[in-house]
Amino acid sequence: MSVTPELFIQTRQLCKQVALPGNTLNILTDINLTINRGDSVAIVGASGSGKSTLLGLLAGLDVPSSGEVVLAGQRIDTLNDDARAELRAQHVGFVFQSFLLLPALSALENVTLPAELAGQRDATARGKQLLELVGLSERMHFFPAQLSGGEQQRVAIARAFITQPAILFADEPSANLDSATGRRVEDLLFELNRSQGTTLVLVTHNPQLAARCQRQFLMDAGRLTEALPMAEGRSHVG
Repeated sequence: MSVTPELFIQTRQLCKQVALPGNTLNILTDINLTINRGDSVAIVGASGSGKSTLLGLLAGLDVPSSGEVVLAGQRIDTLNDDARAELRAQHVGFVFQSFLLLPALSALENVTLPAELAGQRDATARGKQLLELVGLSERMHFFPAQLSGGEQQRVAIARAFITQPAILFADEPSANLDSATGRRVEDLLFELNRSQGTTLVLVTHNPQLAARCQRQFLMDAGRLTEALPMAEGRSHVG
């Protein structure tokens, strides 16, 4: 697959299958997708349609059964685990629905860990600033078990922002938050997209959140079947 600099994320004939006793489950079938640098993209669809699986493949967290994936201009489906992890560390931030916080670390330590691993000297100051932005400045030294689900999600949001990633993947980023906090988190996502040119790719059931993106893609039974008409965007299903 030839890649131009603007084609920041790209797939061709992407498929994901799981072998079952006497059967093969097709999770994703022939996904052809391009996302340009700086785009904001929502992937919508029913539960079980393959949205989160697609997100994991785009981010290099999983490998396809067949097809090609480009991330940050580099083909990743042929890379080994270590090489994909290195690429993610350089370019990618994540917001997971399940938080994935380290229980032995405080909120601040969870937020700053990616920046410290990347050798950033201002990690603590930046982490405190981000926790203040998500309304947790008074709880930065609390451990995950001492935080509510919504508070843990806000810690995860702050952690995703700490390295100022070129690409931010978000899986239901405001699903576990009250409406006011959810709106604040969503505003942060789109501010990062606008101010830093961060490519934003999110999975959501929330139509209001999806409508804030430049473009929506509909996942239906493992196929990316329709680009819903939104504000003009550069991404497309090919």
